[in-house]
Amino acid sequence: MLVLTRKPNESIQIGEDIEIKVLGIDGDQIKLGINAPKNIDIHRKEIYLSIQEENSRASQAPTNLLDTLKSVKKTK
Repeated sequence: MLVLTRKPNESIQIGEDIEIKVLGIDGDQIKLGINAPKNIDIHRKEIYLSIQEENSRASQAPTNLLDTLKSVKKTK
């Protein structure tokens, strides 16, 4: 892990397209601004992990779901 020290209004550049700027510091909170291309998804880590977990659960859905739904309809 790379650790950098930045002050308010200072930035970090990632590649040619991504800039992370320290907008402010208030106690133990830091406000960051991120400039990146619109095609790059940016999420807080806990949201990102939640999305990954949900995607994993969705990918484990039964592959024969349509057949299951048809059989349920027939029994009613």
